[in-house]
Amino acid sequence: MNNSGTLSHSQPLYIQLYERLKKDIVNGIYPYGHRLPSKRIMAEETKASIITVKHAYELLCDEGYLESRERSGYYVSFREDDGFVRSEKEMISYARPEYMMPELSFPFSVLARTMRRILTDYGEQVFEKAPNKGCVELREEIRRYLGRNRSVYADIEQIIVGSGAEYLYNLIVGLFGMGTVFALEYPSYEKIEKVYRAAGVQIEKLPLGENGIESDALSSTRADILHVSPYRSFPSGITASASKKHEYIRWAAQNDRYIIEDDFESEFSVSRKAEDTMFALSEHDNVIYMNTFSKTISGSLRAGYMVLPKRLVDRFDTELGFYSCTVPTFEQLLISELIRNGDFERHINRVRRKKRRENCFF
Repeated sequence: MNNSGTLSHSQPLYIQLYERLKKDIVNGIYPYGHRLPSKRIMAEETKASIITVKHAYELLCDEGYLESRERSGYYVSFREDDGFVRSEKEMISYARPEYMMPELSFPFSVLARTMRRILTDYGEQVFEKAPNKGCVELREEIRRYLGRNRSVYADIEQIIVGSGAEYLYNLIVGLFGMGTVFALEYPSYEKIEKVYRAAGVQIEKLPLGENGIESDALSSTRADILHVSPYRSFPSGITASASKKHEYIRWAAQNDRYIIEDDFESEFSVSRKAEDTMFALSEHDNVIYMNTFSKTISGSLRAGYMVLPKRLVDRFDTELGFYSCTVPTFEQLLISELIRNGDFERHINRVRRKKRRENCFF
């Protein structure tokens, strides 16, 4: 985007327009309920094609910034004060049939071929102990992958590899201490609550409404940390709206709070653009981003990772840096190679295309 308001060619034009309009919506230039210019007028103003504008508007609709009204146009559905004015009282049934997930198998032939290559290339190095935060090769590939796909930009020292989400939850408890109060979505994946209770910390369960945690519950919680799965929380299948994500971020900005963003399965979104992460949206360096390879590759690998805010890295190194990495070196090198050579992303894109054709949301 240049100073004249027209679009440049540094990245796809529809993404540039999407980013500009999203910023204008969040900053209130286009307030809640405002009707955006028609596709034709917006195309004339930005010197873009109507198709480019259409793609940008559709992305904003996908993420909850706009809503399309038949024969009327596109209206702003993002509301900054959404979280502190209205309360969503209706719980959504968490037996949604569209949330039942099919098997999303990573091609066995690709895994077998890559395993053989790792054994050939690394030999007896696969028996060596990994660095405590995880193999440099894997952490570097995760860093690059997150930057190009999730707009999560981090240094390698912010990335910690561990044997699945449950192990990482325990590290987080150790980082913040036993006196910390954790707030969870209700309902949420039962293991999250079990891990925190077993660790001896206090939890509060905040009920979910249509678009995320109910606003009155969030504003009244005494929690220090909010643990959320903004992309299709399990088992409810509820996705946090754009307004709700920003509400979570505003909540965490008060009183030095933190968010744990559990981004499980978001890679398989059928949206034309990857879902916005709160790690990328927040300007307060207070979001811990987490994900695993359980669905994208195989649950048997038991490998996950978290990205710490920069301000927590030194504390982690001092207080928990002695913990050994719990993922075998061979498996870390395997995942690293799958990401490096493109097989990982090719599999994800193949699944997403299949889901779009089937029009099946899970």
